[in-house]
Amino acid sequence: MKKVKLIALPCICADVFYGTDIIRPGGEALNFAAHASRFNNIDVTLLGILGKDKYAEAIMASISELKIDKRYIRFDGRYNTANHMTYLTEKGDRYYKEDSWDGKILDNIVLNETEIDLISRADVVFIHFWASCFAQVIELKKKFGFKLAVDFDIYRDFMDMELLAPYIDFFMISGSEELLPQFCEMSKRFDCLFNITLAERGSVTYYKGQCFRADSVKTSEIVDTTGCGDSYHAGFVCSFILDKDIFKAMTVGSEKAAETLLHYGGF
Repeated sequence: MKKVKLIALPCICADVFYGTDIIRPGGEALNFAAHASRFNNIDVTLLGILGKDKYAEAIMASISELKIDKRYIRFDGRYNTANHMTYLTEKGDRYYKEDSWDGKILDNIVLNETEIDLISRADVVFIHFWASCFAQVIELKKKFGFKLAVDFDIYRDFMDMELLAPYIDFFMISGSEELLPQFCEMSKRFDCLFNITLAERGSVTYYKGQCFRADSVKTSEIVDTTGCGDSYHAGFVCSFILDKDIFKAMTVGSEKAAETLLHYGGF
């Protein structure tokens, strides 16, 4: 079987856990790439920008043994590596404060010629909606036709979603039950998978008006919820790309998310 070329970009950051010595590499792109790299027949390339500091060193060390092509990660000493001061409740749920995020290095990314060439030859590209280079990736999708997976997180502007849906193959959002009818209707008009994660209530996917539901996978404990969505998305996208089975992809995503609940950080 020919290997699938997958690219994840651009958010790579360090999650710093308040009150502990724990620093965990993370960010949507890095978490997604780490979990995707565990699938046979998928070649993963990670794109992004790091500073030249202890966070960058920790991130590169943490992924040194993973099957990820790291050669194209950029380094820029003018800024800190993006980092997030993460606070945890007694139940393990994360929360943040107004000054938690230091992400200037990610604010104005413009893809260079090398990155554009890599993306143009990819089979699948994963990106977060908030990424500063998101519009550039949409234009590349229009030109080169790779499969595009987008994490919309908690975005709720359906007018924007209607405009973007024709160019997205995996439309993923962290949602709630009241949003489901709108995505069901959208799925009748756009040829993509609309996947809505509902935390402990599992997940729903709509495809051409048909509804698929999968339960969450229960765990013995919850240590940290950081990266659960990213690991679910990696499992969902990679499984579907390989097997073209929607329900199986959702189940694999749920299994990946459950594994992530058992440790600090996204992988």
